[in-house]
Amino acid sequence: MKPVWWLPDARAELTAASDWYESQQAGLGVEFVEEVAAVVRAIAEAPTAFPRWARRREVRKAVVGSRFPYVLFFAEESDEVSVYALAHTRRKPGYWVERLGGP
Repeated sequence: MKPVWWLPDARAELTAASDWYESQQAGLGVEFVEEVAAVVRAIAEAPTAFPRWARRREVRKAVVGSRFPYVLFFAEESDEVSVYALAHTRRKPGYWVERLGGP
């Protein structure tokens, strides 16, 4: 099992989405965070079980359950997993790619 490290921007996306869901219905933000946590545990246990992202093959993606339209984009490093984005599936595709660095 590898430790999972979140880029600050990805962590901010988690907080913003959780806050928004909580503002819509009490407890919904907590449910969202719990679903994200379940996906993160699965990533930590078997990062290569998730599909590669077509635009950058070193990046993988994990859908956050069926209730919430979010995808975690991450990359496996030698000793950890880095989460680059928690992206809404219907907003600005690829907006976070500059976080990867390189070409």
